[in-house]
Formats: sequence, structure tokens, C-alpha cells
Amino acid sequence: MLATAKASPRELAAVGIANQRETTLMWDKRTGEPIARAIVWQDRRTAALCERLKADGHEPEITARTGLVLDPYFAGTKLAWLLDNVPGARSRAERGELAFGTVDSWLVWKLSGGTLHVTDATNASRTLLFNLHAGDWDPVLLSLFRVPRECLPQVWPSELPSQIGCVASIGNVDVPISGIAGDQQAALFGQCCFVPGMAKNTYGTGCFLLMNTGDQALQSRHRLVSTIASKRERTQYALEGSVFVAGAVVQWVRDELRFIAQSADIEALAASVPDTGGVYLVPAFTGLGSPHWDPHARGTMVGLSRGTTRAHIARAALEAIAFQSAEVLAAMEKDAARPLVELRVDGGASANDLLMQFQADLLGVPVVRPRVTETTALGAAYLAGLGVKFWNSLDELSRNWQTERRFEPQMSRDEATARMRQWSRAVQRAQAWAAEGP
Repeated sequence: MLATAKASPRELAAVGIANQRETTLMWDKRTGEPIARAIVWQDRRTAALCERLKADGHEPEITARTGLVLDPYFAGTKLAWLLDNVPGARSRAERGELAFGTVDSWLVWKLSGGTLHVTDATNASRTLLFNLHAGDWDPVLLSLFRVPRECLPQVWPSELPSQIGCVASIGNVDVPISGIAGDQQAALFGQCCFVPGMAKNTYGTGCFLLMNTGDQALQSRHRLVSTIASKRERTQYALEGSVFVAGAVVQWVRDELRFIAQSADIEALAASVPDTGGVYLVPAFTGLGSPHWDPHARGTMVGLSRGTTRAHIARAALEAIAFQSAEVLAAMEKDAARPLVELRVDGGASANDLLMQFQADLLGVPVVRPRVTETTALGAAYLAGLGVKFWNSLDELSRNWQTERRFEPQMSRDEATARMRQWSRAVQRAQAWAAEGP
């Protein structure tokens, strides 16, 4: 990256880190070697454990303490699986020989030469082990998941003052690590959503819609999660809804169906027909996220006719991304008790004009795409820059944010409501499909 930027390590003012939040790693503190492969955020191997804990009545207390729902998506059950299934892992963790971390912890460990085992508050709040209100690891949850505290990282703020001593060695140059945030919180920060009620949606492999709720950790009544948005001098919170398969459905159309050669080609194919011809595609390839939280849902396509073409299916795939996001936003507006004024968007699929227009049509509010859509990296840079006083205020950052295009809703609200109703019917057919064997 330095070579691409034609920069030297000595020109770096600071390092900012943004990472996949729930991907789970465990490594030997002495050697720095992982004890098993990382378990990625989409992995569903702990679905049965989550079901047992729900059946035993633990989910309400878990949600009250963490702001999260009990789902394999989050890191806590993945860590429990590693401790139970890697030979000797539990006893070694109890002796303090092993380190758990999400990818940020792993990067800081490596960049610091194995001297720092830390995470930030945004990543910690995604583990099912962190008390959202106390701001620390929760002893009740550690006991429930049977996780030794000895293996957990120290929790630091998202913006780290340079004097805290978190340093990366890059090309024999010591550079302060002064910003850490989970990727979606970093994107919220990069979109300059600093005021309660502002929201963004990132269209990546999945979709992640976050709304700033200020200094309030709202308890969702509609199956969203409450999470830490950033921790600086004060902690800001957010409501979040997660769509597990968004850009990944375009990859499926490209790689498995082979309808297109490149992901960007889907827009032209989808635009070659005026609508989907009544086809609805629910891409529940790894279950459904917010607001359904159904790990047993599976991909479903309904409404096929003899006249269905590749173009109809491609358009249904794109529309599925917007439908899922619209479900999340509807739940979010109810929880926050305020209507959204606009939705800021980023991520690879936000470049798709057809998708962005359809999203605005479903939501009934403008969808705003900034000039810089790599807002995850931008948010990490903003946090790092604030930590070393490269920037001095949030107002200064907000002045940097610029609109590239604004998509105004064109569909009538009656039509949007009817389309959402049909989408809900399709989702019902996908739900719980894998709950029972053949």
C-alpha cells in the first residue's frame, strides 16, 4: 500500500485499523501462531449452541447485557467452539497461554511485535461477551459461554491518543496506532454520521445499516442490535441491522449461474427488462439476518414463469439487496421513533445506479452517495488522525464530506408498499427451510 501511494514509513502520521468485526481468531501468545483457522463472520457452525441457549431461556439476559441477539453471527459462540473443539485449547486458555481476538486484535499484535493484546470498544461490543452498559467484559456472560478472561484482550477507545503508547513498527519506523474500529462503525464515522438520527448503509458482501443514537444504547423492540458506534472522550451508540447476503448474491449470479462475466455487468443485464416479471429472489444462503435472525432459512426463488429470463433473475437479485435493507430500515425507524431524512450509502454495490434508485424508491427518502465511497478506510483514517491531532474536530471532518449523487424516490408509496408485501411473502417461504432434515 505504501508503494502504491508512493510514500515512505516516515511520512505516516498514524495508523488506523478497520476490520471484519465477528471473524474470530485464537493464537499462542508465546509463538504468535494461530491454533486453528479463523472462523469467519458468516460461519453458522454454532447454530445448535445458540438454539440450546435460547431454549434454556438465556437470550433475554444476553440481549439486555450486550444489546445483541443470540446468533452464530457474533464472535462469542465461535470462541466457545474453538475452546471446546481444539485439543487442549481450554486448559491452555485458562493458563493464560492463548489469546482471543477479532482481526483488529490480531493486526495490533503483529504490528506491535506481540507486545499488545488489545481491541477497541466497537469490536468488543460484537462478541456477546461485552457489557454494553458497563463498558467491560461481563463476568456473567463469560461464565455462561465458559470463556476464561485470561484469553481476552484489553478494551481501548476507538480513538487512541498518541501518548497511550500503541505503536506499529513499519519499515523500522515506529508509527502510532491511533484509531481502531469495526468496519461498519468505521464506515459510519467515515460518512460523518455524528448526529443522532443520521444513518448509513454499506453495500458489501453483506449490507450493514447503522443509525447513530447518540449517548443512548437503545434496546431494540424489532430484532435489531444495539452497538457501540465509537468511543472517544464519550461513547456514542448505534442501532444496527445486518443483511448477510448482498453483494454476495451478485457474485453468485456471476460465478455459479454464470449470467455475467464481471460483477459490474449485472446492472446492464438487469436494466434490459423493465421489472422482474414477478420473480422474487431471497438470497438466504447463510440464513437471514436482521430483523428475522433465522439461521435455518435458505435461498429461495419464487414467481418463476416460462417467460422468466436471465435478466429477470439478475434484476431480482439486485432488488433483493434493496428489499432486505428496506426491512431493516423500517425496523430501525420504529426503534428510534423517528423517520429517516436521508440514507448515506457506500461500499462496492453502491456504484450500481439501478440498485440505488430502487433503494430510494422502496424507502421513500433520498439515497445519497458520497464522492468517497471507501468510507470504512476513511473512518479508520479519521479516527487515527484525530488521535494525533492531524484533524482537530468533527466539524472539520464533516466539511470534508461531499455528495457525488443524490437519488430521489420516484415510486409511489402504494406501489412500494405492495412490493414490500410481496417480498414478505417470499421471505416466509425461505424461513426455517433447513430446520429439519430431509
